[in-house]
Amino acid sequence: MALRTPTLARQLCRSATSRTVATSSRQALISTSQRNACTLCTHTSRSQTLGSTESIYTPSNIMTRRAASTAASPTQTPTEASEPSIARAPDITNHYTIFPKTLPAGPPPASPFEISVGDLRREFLQLQGAVHPDKYPSGAAKQHAEALSARINEAYRTLSDPLQRAQYLLRELHGIDVTAEDASTKHALDPATLMEVMEVQETIEEVGASPEAEAEIDALKDENEMRIAGCVGALAGAFDRGDIEGARAECVKLRFWYSVGEGLREWEPGSTEIRLVHGS
Repeated sequence: MALRTPTLARQLCRSATSRTVATSSRQALISTSQRNACTLCTHTSRSQTLGSTESIYTPSNIMTRRAASTAASPTQTPTEASEPSIARAPDITNHYTIFPKTLPAGPPPASPFEISVGDLRREFLQLQGAVHPDKYPSGAAKQHAEALSARINEAYRTLSDPLQRAQYLLRELHGIDVTAEDASTKHALDPATLMEVMEVQETIEEVGASPEAEAEIDALKDENEMRIAGCVGALAGAFDRGDIEGARAECVKLRFWYSVGEGLREWEPGSTEIRLVHGS
């Protein structure tokens, strides 16, 4: 038993040493893990504070960043601020879009050239009632309503008259301006119609001073109204089938017959001539 005691003692000593080393290792591992966890927390907190940048914010650059963010994401654009909204304002893309009830399909050939002037007027009055400038106080909203009201008036006047409607369609949709300064050369009247116009002028010269002049002028007015109606019908047919050149030619004729009609209305007893002036 005396011989075995030292051996047992040495074994116990080695076991205790092993446990001490293992305990120290575990403590070191725990300490290292704690340090790593603290480092991770610190890094995470730093990342959350700094975002994707590596610099540290100071009060001055925080205000700069906030100001830049506000400028980059405005809540209202300058255009929106400068153009107040008008309740039930129509689409003013063109004259046809202003009247969607009467002209839902738009300009010809999508819709007929002929327009129901009664329906157009009803919608016109509804629109003017909705955007009337008197409904708005002085300022930007009232100015916007006045401009919108003027635009609606212009569209109504243009579309309600066949000649102005035709001239608008040719100019705005097809780039043909029969009212331009050089229209007399670029869009000359055809010889047959020119002869008719000259005959009307000669008749007035012959009968203008006679006792029967007023009856003759009334007959010429009736004839001219028939010419205008026939020309409008031909103009509508050309637009409806997409014949733009035909529409242009008929529009030039209609301009002359409008002018003859105006001259006949302005005629006074004793006059032997009429003044032909092409309106816009």
